[in-house]
Amino acid sequence: MKRFVLAATVALLGASSAAQAQVLNFEGVAPYPNSNNVFIQGFYSGGTSSIATSGTNHGINFSSNALLICLNSLTVFCSNTSRGGQGDPTSQQGGLFFLTGSQTLMERPAGFLNGFSFFYTGIGTGGGFDVYDGLGGTGNILASLTLPTTASGPCPGYSAGFCPFVAAGVSFAGTAKSVVFAGVANQIVFDDVTFGSSVPGTTVPEPGSVALMAAGLLGMGVVVRRRRKAQISA
Repeated sequence: MKRFVLAATVALLGASSAAQAQVLNFEGVAPYPNSNNVFIQGFYSGGTSSIATSGTNHGINFSSNALLICLNSLTVFCSNTSRGGQGDPTSQQGGLFFLTGSQTLMERPAGFLNGFSFFYTGIGTGGGFDVYDGLGGTGNILASLTLPTTASGPCPGYSAGFCPFVAAGVSFAGTAKSVVFAGVANQIVFDDVTFGSSVPGTTVPEPGSVALMAAGLLGMGVVVRRRRKAQISA
């Protein structure tokens, strides 16, 4: 019984950790297609982008140079970047990039735990990122990663040099509050930015699913205990 309780606890902790993961796929920040000049601004903190599109409040803010890039599809050519039909089919139209400076900043004042990840493409130059425990890219660096250049293609049927995207992520201890994305302006693109997991685009279980899992585990515990009582009585 003790072994079962331990297994159940581990499973529930895993579900809780997964439930903390949150993915920003940059879809809906602007109508598709667009001209790659839409500033993300407060879209992910319940505010608007630079074209007044209202987003869900995830408590996440981007610096003033963070832009939405329009990703090519098989029928739409709007930039030199595409997901090439790879990955989440609902995350094929938009990504994060910047045209000024050597970095862009994202922060979540409420903090996030465990890990951080995304998909990216950078065919001419690489980049990197640092995860900080303070706002505005300040405080201690909890994790850091250098991003190498990525391959240019193949993405058959898609007109884009910046394709495909590749995964990058880190795990860390502590509470992170901001991330600095570094690279050469107009030479690196990010997508499916994921909080709470070192694997980008992690599926987040619904609360009902977690509750159902817990109920199932507890039910199994009752069955095991009854069987053991029956064996002792015999």
